[in-house]
Amino acid sequence: MLTENADDILSVLSPMLGGGFAEPDAPSPAMPAAGLEAEADRIRARVEEALGPAPVAIDELIRQTGAPVAAILTVLLELELAGRCVRHPGNRVSWA
Repeated sequence: MLTENADDILSVLSPMLGGGFAEPDAPSPAMPAAGLEAEADRIRARVEEALGPAPVAIDELIRQTGAPVAAILTVLLELELAGRCVRHPGNRVSWA
């Protein structure tokens, strides 16, 4: 069978997946914006408490804070851009 367009691929995949394809629903926010900002502030505070003058592994920060990896990396990027933290070899960070 020769594939000429996307419809050919969808016609083969549809029976295998048990139905057709549909556009995803618009994501509904799980938490209001104010709640997200408050959670971000809590994560930021936990990261700042865990940082010190001696370099600490980012993996250790993640374990200590219990926050999502993406949130930790975002906070570290914010701190780094503000000149408040420094990255070290071995995936470690410390206060600047």
